[in-house]
Amino acid sequence: MPLGTLDRTPPPFFKQGPSALSKLILFSALAVFLMVADLRFSLVSPLRSLLATVLYPAQWLAMQPVRAWRGTGDYFQTLADAQASAADSHAQLATQAARAAQVEQLILENQRLRALLDLRSRLTTVSTAAQVLYDAADPYARKVIIDKGLAHGVAPGSPVLDESGVLGQVTRAHPLVSEVTLLTDRDQAIPVLNTRTGVRSVAYGQPGVNGTELELRFMAGNADVQEGDLLSTSGIDGIYPPGLPVAKVTHVERRAESAFARILCAPSAQISSASHVLVLSPAGSQLPPAPVAEPAQARARKPGPNTSARGQAPNPKE
Repeated sequence: MPLGTLDRTPPPFFKQGPSALSKLILFSALAVFLMVADLRFSLVSPLRSLLATVLYPAQWLAMQPVRAWRGTGDYFQTLADAQASAADSHAQLATQAARAAQVEQLILENQRLRALLDLRSRLTTVSTAAQVLYDAADPYARKVIIDKGLAHGVAPGSPVLDESGVLGQVTRAHPLVSEVTLLTDRDQAIPVLNTRTGVRSVAYGQPGVNGTELELRFMAGNADVQEGDLLSTSGIDGIYPPGLPVAKVTHVERRAESAFARILCAPSAQISSASHVLVLSPAGSQLPPAPVAEPAQARARKPGPNTSARGQAPNPKE
């Protein structure tokens, strides 16, 4: 077979078709055309919606592992945040509870101080504000220690008041502190006046189970005393100013076998919980001095109204 008759064209398997440059230009022009047509006429929107609908199940299945991983992480993170928030809430609750207790105590103390200041403004005697430090060490005595003493002008015998009434009396004064014997002490007595009847009597400390009572002793069985009567200081002892609240009658027992009635009273002052008090100067210190009694010889030598200067009666004939 002569060489000139051989077919030099490549077999169909290796046929290349159009050149690569031609394909690039064709598909670039087609892409530009489709973009311009979709921008102007929205030709591809239905096709895009259809493809999104068809591919949604595949997308949902592909996203499930990612969502599960994110959900697990969010669960543990949320659990940790919730536990931390609960711990902070418990701590804040404990702090707020402590502050609430302090606020209630401060409110009560503020009310008592206001009442004490109001009482101080109504008193005409010299007064000194003091604070109760602690109870006396003697368990059989009703005494407290205050933070004012001789250096602050507190003298033995000075009356002590709180915002509700008479609390007691200073029985021992030191340079910086003083000892106050409460009204309910068994050795304490105070002259009182029944504000309803005007009858004066003496109230004594009544040592009982709780040690917070007073007793009106030596009152006749038919005395006009009723439960609810208010007792105030009479002011005749020269220690307590008159008109200070002392106690309220709580029990009246008239016994046939006794000539005296048994009368119990509740103190007006906060005997067991007083914290701020007023120390007054004894009422006797503000009274004018008592007149000095003249000796008997001076009274005998003093001429009377019917005696002459020489000590002889005048002659009515002269």
